[in-house]
Amino acid sequence: LAFCRGRIVRVPKGPLIRVVGTEVAIPCSVSDYDGPSEQNFDWEFSRETDFVRIVSTWDSTFTSEEYQKRVGRGDIKLRRSSNDAVELVIRNIQPADQGRYKCSTPSTDATVQGNYDAEVQVKVISDGLSVSGSKARSSTSLRLSEGDSFKLRCSATTASPEHTHLHVTWQVRSGSSWRDILSLTHEGKFQPGPGYEERYRSGDIRLDTGANDTYRLSVSQASSTDGGAYRCLVSEWVRGADGSWQKIQEKSVEIATVSIQRTGECSWWAANVSVTERDSLDLTCNITTDRSGIFQAEVMWYFSASPDDTLSDAQLLLSMDHDSVVSDSTLISLSHVDRNSYRLLVRDVDVEDSGYYFCEAAIWVPLHNGSWHKVVERTSAPVSVVVTALEPDYDVFLNASKTPKFSDDPTELNCRITNVQDSEANIRFTVSWYYRQRLPGDNVEAEELLASMDADWTLLLGDRGRERIQNGEIILSKKSADTFSLRIQWTSESDRGDYFCVVSAWSRHRNNSWVKSKDVTSASVNIFWATQDYTLTVEAVKLKPFFVAGHTFEMTCKVSSKNIKTPRYSVLITAEKPLTDQSNPNGTTRIISLNQDSVVRLEDWTDQTRVDGVVLEKVQENEFRYRMYQTQISDAGLYRCVVTAWSPGGGGMWREAVNGLSNPIQIDFQTSGPVFNVSVHSDSPTVYQGEVADLLCIITMDGMPLEPDDMSFDVSWFAVRSFALDREPILLASLDRRGIVAQSRRNGSSDLSLERISPLEFRLRVHGCEDHDFGNHYCLVTPWVRSATGVWQREPDIKAKPIFLSVKMDVLNAFKYPLLIGIGLATAIGLLSCLIGYCSSRWCCKKEVQETRRERRRLMSMEMD
Repeated sequence: LAFCRGRIVRVPKGPLIRVVGTEVAIPCSVSDYDGPSEQNFDWEFSRETDFVRIVSTWDSTFTSEEYQKRVGRGDIKLRRSSNDAVELVIRNIQPADQGRYKCSTPSTDATVQGNYDAEVQVKVISDGLSVSGSKARSSTSLRLSEGDSFKLRCSATTASPEHTHLHVTWQVRSGSSWRDILSLTHEGKFQPGPGYEERYRSGDIRLDTGANDTYRLSVSQASSTDGGAYRCLVSEWVRGADGSWQKIQEKSVEIATVSIQRTGECSWWAANVSVTERDSLDLTCNITTDRSGIFQAEVMWYFSASPDDTLSDAQLLLSMDHDSVVSDSTLISLSHVDRNSYRLLVRDVDVEDSGYYFCEAAIWVPLHNGSWHKVVERTSAPVSVVVTALEPDYDVFLNASKTPKFSDDPTELNCRITNVQDSEANIRFTVSWYYRQRLPGDNVEAEELLASMDADWTLLLGDRGRERIQNGEIILSKKSADTFSLRIQWTSESDRGDYFCVVSAWSRHRNNSWVKSKDVTSASVNIFWATQDYTLTVEAVKLKPFFVAGHTFEMTCKVSSKNIKTPRYSVLITAEKPLTDQSNPNGTTRIISLNQDSVVRLEDWTDQTRVDGVVLEKVQENEFRYRMYQTQISDAGLYRCVVTAWSPGGGGMWREAVNGLSNPIQIDFQTSGPVFNVSVHSDSPTVYQGEVADLLCIITMDGMPLEPDDMSFDVSWFAVRSFALDREPILLASLDRRGIVAQSRRNGSSDLSLERISPLEFRLRVHGCEDHDFGNHYCLVTPWVRSATGVWQREPDIKAKPIFLSVKMDVLNAFKYPLLIGIGLATAIGLLSCLIGYCSSRWCCKKEVQETRRERRRLMSMEMD
């Protein structure tokens, strides 16, 4: 069990068979250890019994004298591969190095567990591997043509005393690196190199074995990529004790240098071609080859939109195989001009035929069995072809048949196509309408698209006129074959500016698609009319010069305007309250409004008890009256009328013309009533958890005293859960003047109670205080006073200065019961242990000792000394 769970040192399972003169690397690793992550290793060697120290990773004096020179020269060294693994590297191993190698690791564990060293047997055998090439001198350099075949041979034998296997690999060097072509592995399997898998499966590359341990590489249909230096790489492998294969040495020999000559090229007769639409395109592909025998050419024409497209991305136009069979096409034909020239003819070219054309040619030669064999394949450089479209000749004229004299008058523009020449049946015209605003000075405003037509008469709307066109305010039509119309039903000031049209000509292609061939822009037409500025005057009048709180406040707003056609007015009543008003800290309140259709709406009037307390009505076409019933002292402030003039727009819609603000009307109550003050008091602002906290909200009066029945209060309690009052207050509970208590939702187990204990004192109790009940607490009081007329008047809100409530924990009560339970359990367990020990010594462990009787006259035995 200790071996399985402790440190484990591992070396390969021996014996390790190595060849004399080669470099040997023996790995050693350690696992399941304690201490630092980087471990140290010691290596020792033994031929028979005693071990000799070789090298260590941590002790430079570890090496024995007989190994010091080899270690100093670097012939023997340690190469660390990780923190827990190293390799013992021996260069040029000799028979004297055959023996047992032991790897040890110094202990860094807290306890000694596992193994701390491991041994491996190394056996050194003689070098029996020999590799040679062909003896014929002509094989060292080969000059071939594309499509030819060649064979290379090498011989590899071994006289190793062990049972070894050979691994033969043919390689070619193009540049500075060697590439694997085909291998016969030590397990007897054929393995093609990267990029040669398809040629190996087709049989173009083979590796055959012959007599006298020869290995022959056969290559058919050589291409330009097969040129380079060829070598035969042979490695010797042996099966280890653990069943894995180990490579013990490797040798190579260069066999030959092969050069491949190109046998054919294909090219164009021109670099760039430009033709006119509807004409014919004539291209010629020329093939040159140095073959003088019988051969046939296969030609294919391709088209691509980009010169960088690959052959797979290009479109095949037409092809002719080596039997002179041409693929079928209606508008494209090819002909064999002479032995090496092939012409492509494209009739009735279109704009879509613009692009890049190239041809691909392959040369086929006959074999002895009558079949044909492709020896070379080439692709020409692409030629650029530009097809110029036939553009029709025409002019565009824009005029305004209707111009506005005033706002909301209609506007109509006609865009006419004139002097049309060279127009055919496959030409179609569409129009696009643009607007450009005139700016003062030299500033130029970019044009905005109103709408445009596509070739299939689809209407595309711009951002400026989208909504108005969809609502029918702007109408686009085609009056005749050569006239397009734009009509604005109701022209506004924002429509003033320059308008122009762009007529596009579209041509129909062979595939029935439409392509834009030309755009012609008209001269601009300016839409403008003189306007006068709108004026609006609003006057507010107070109907009753003197009134007191509880009475009705009335004011009228008279409106007069100029240069507005049949106006209507919307009215908004606003009040500017003093900044001391807590309900509206911004100072301005929107009370009630009446729109141009005489619809009344309450804006920011939120007093539920006075929902019907404000009225706004239309007295005359230009006069409005505002009433406020049962005024309160809190209604004091400046009141204004905000009037907006509207003029009728297109489609029965109303358009805003101008705004006006009236003079202010002040409501001020001169009163000599009492002044209220509020404070918060607590006899014990510091309480323990679970206790009750009492907070008093005390109201005091200065000035004229009042009877208790003539005053009432709304009291709300708030808490700020911080020491510095830097958080939002939380509503705890409220008590209105009718005696109704409302509490907010609480998350803890503590509870609240709010009660009135005297006419001017209100008490808040927190029952079962918890930690989250701490913080600054204050009350907000809203006084209500009954006037002499019997109307209740609301006074401004009064906020008390906060008092801090702290909640402490009773340490003695919190730990009393746990301490008593712990002491009781400890005492019971101690007594039980004593009882078990006494019973065990009394009955279970009792043993009688019999002493051997000794004579008094003899000496005591040695064991008693």
